[in-house]
Amino acid sequence: MTGSMTGRTLGNRYTIEDRVGLGGMAEVYRATDNVLGRPVAVKVMLPQYAEDETFTKRFRQEAASAANLQSPYIVNIYDWGQDGGQYYIVMEFVRGADLKTGVSQRGAINQRKVAEIGSQVCQALSVAHNQDIIHRDIKPQNIMVQPDGNIKVMDFGIARAKNAGLTQTSSVLGTAHYISPEQAQGKTLGPSSDIYSLGVVMYEAATGQLPFDGPDAVSVAMKQVSEEPVPPRAINNEIDPALEAIILKAMAKDPANRFTTALDMRHALNDYLAGRPVAVGNTFSNASTQLMGGVAAPVAVGTATQVMPSMPATGTRQPESNVVYKTPTDNPPKKNSTGRTVGIVVAIIAAIAIVAAAALFIFGQGGNISVPDVTNRSLEEATTLLTDQKLKVGSVTYANSDTVAEGKVISQDPTSGTRKDEGSAVNLVVSSGVEQIVVPDLKNMTAAEAQAALSKLGLKSVAGNADYSADVEQGRIMSQSPAANEKVSKGTTVQYCLSLGVETVTVPNVVNYEQSQAISTLEAAGFKVEVQTGESEQVASGNVYKQDPSSGKLETGKTVTIYVSTGSSRIDIPYVIGDTLSVARGKMSTAGFIVSVSGPDDGNAVVINQSDTGKGTQGQNIWLTTQGGNTTNGNTNTASVNSESGGGN
Repeated sequence: MTGSMTGRTLGNRYTIEDRVGLGGMAEVYRATDNVLGRPVAVKVMLPQYAEDETFTKRFRQEAASAANLQSPYIVNIYDWGQDGGQYYIVMEFVRGADLKTGVSQRGAINQRKVAEIGSQVCQALSVAHNQDIIHRDIKPQNIMVQPDGNIKVMDFGIARAKNAGLTQTSSVLGTAHYISPEQAQGKTLGPSSDIYSLGVVMYEAATGQLPFDGPDAVSVAMKQVSEEPVPPRAINNEIDPALEAIILKAMAKDPANRFTTALDMRHALNDYLAGRPVAVGNTFSNASTQLMGGVAAPVAVGTATQVMPSMPATGTRQPESNVVYKTPTDNPPKKNSTGRTVGIVVAIIAAIAIVAAAALFIFGQGGNISVPDVTNRSLEEATTLLTDQKLKVGSVTYANSDTVAEGKVISQDPTSGTRKDEGSAVNLVVSSGVEQIVVPDLKNMTAAEAQAALSKLGLKSVAGNADYSADVEQGRIMSQSPAANEKVSKGTTVQYCLSLGVETVTVPNVVNYEQSQAISTLEAAGFKVEVQTGESEQVASGNVYKQDPSSGKLETGKTVTIYVSTGSSRIDIPYVIGDTLSVARGKMSTAGFIVSVSGPDDGNAVVINQSDTGKGTQGQNIWLTTQGGNTTNGNTNTASVNSESGGGN
C-alpha cells in the first residue's frame, strides 16, 4: 500500500509524497495540492474497509462532520473524494508531533502546559459538542502539538453526530486506555464521554503514566469501569492540588459527576492558569466495583483505535462469547456457544502445532524463515519479532529521518519476505529523528544574506511584517523566530522581521495646552518631554507658551522641550492724571512704583501728565507732570520721591 500510493495523484489534484501515519482504518500521507501549491495531509481508507458499507459511511461522515468544525484547535478539512475505489480525505498538514510521542520521549510534562493543552482541547470539544458531534476517541495520539505550543485535535473518523443515522451496534469504537466507563459498556455516549477521555490524557501527561493498564485491552477496559485511579499527586507530588482536582473530576465514573460541559472544564482550567480559586465539587462518583462478563484470551494492547465490545453494567453478566476484543479487520462475531468457540480455538491451535511439527521435520532446525517486516517499529519490538522468528539483530546504526519517528526502524537488511536460515542476522537502521539544526543569528543581515544562511543549513525562511527600529539599519533584520541558537528540526521555517529604520513622527503643536495635557500628547506621539518654566504676559499660568522644536518631523524617542508659563510679574500702573500730587503719590506708592515730579512739587498741585500707563514692574520710576499749587515763585521744581517714603516735602 505504501509503495503503491507514493507518487500517485488523487482526484487529478493531490500528489502523494510519503506516508506519515497509520491508523486503525486509514493511512495518512503527506501530499501536495497541485492547484493551490500547498502541503496537505491525505487520509486514505485501508483497502480491507473500502468494500464495507459501514466503514465507508463512517469515513464520509468524518469529512462531513469535521468540515463544519471551525476552530483554531481543530485540524481543518479541505476536501474528500473517491479515486479508483479508494476513499480519501484532504486536510490541513500540521507540523509538530503528537502528544503521545512527547510524553513517551520525555515523560511527565510541565503541569501548566498540561492545563494549557487541556484548555485548548476543551475549546475544540465545545465547538464539536455545540454541533451535537462527539469525538469518541480523544487520546494523545489525536492531539498534535505544533512548534508554537498550540494544539490541533484531529481524527474525527469515529466521531458520531446525533443525527448521523448510523446503526447503533453492540461494538464500540475507541482506544481501551482512554475510553469512558459508559463507552466500555456500550451505553449511549454524550459530551461527558469526551471529557472523561480528556481527563485520562491530562492524567498521563501530568504523571508520565496511564491511570489504568493491563496485559490486554479487555482488562484495561474493566478497570475503566470498576477501579478508581491512583491520585496523580501520589505519582508526581509536584502536581498542584487544584489541577489534580480538575483531572479527577473529569475522570469521575458517573458522567453526572464530571464537568457538565467542556466549556465548564475550560473555565476551571483557565481559573487554575490565572491563579484564581478552582471549585470543582466532588471528584469521584461513589461507584462500587462492577461485575463484568468473562473475557477472551489476552491480546496485544495497541494504541490504534479498535472495536470494543459492549460491557455489562453493574451487577450483570454476559456469556463469554459476547465479550470479545477485536480489531476492525476481524469478522463480526457469531452467536456461538462458549463450548463451540473454545473448540474452534483448540482446533486452530492443534492445526498450527501440526503444521509447525511438519515444517520442523521437513526442514530440520535450520529450515527457511521468512524475515518479518520490522520497519516503523521500536528497536525493542523489532528485536522481539526477529527473536520470535529465530532470527537475531545484526548491526544497528542510527540515521536522521524526516518521516520515521525517533527510535523506530527506518530500514532493514535483508528486507521483509526474504527467506533466511535460522540464526541469521538482520541489520537495522534506526531513526534518530529529524536532524536538529542550530538557528543562526540573523540580526543585521539583509534578506538575501539570511535566506542564503538558512538554506545552507537546511532551514526555510519567510519575511514577517517590517517594523521600525532605533538600532537596526533600514532593510536589515531586526528580529527572528525561532530565536538565534535555538535547536529546531531540519526544514523548519524561520520568520524574520526587516527594519524600516528609525521612525520619524510629526511633532504636535501643544502651545496653550495645559502642562499635563501637553506632556501626554507628546508622549503618545513617541517623544520624551522636558519641562521648563518662564513668565508670559499672553499665556495663563500653567499653560505652554513655547516649545522646541515647534513643528516638523522628529525621530521617535527624541526630546521635545516645552516652556510652561508662570504668569507675569508686571502690575497695573495707577492712572493719576487730574489727581493732586499728594493723592497721586499715595496711589503710586501703594502700587509699588517710584514717583518723580516735573513741575510744582506741592501736595495741592494737580497732575496733568504721567510718563507711563498700563503695566509696569514693581519699583519702576514714573514721572508725574504738575501745575498750580502754593509755589512761591514761578520756577518749576523737579523732584524725585521714593514711593516707600510716602512722598511730600
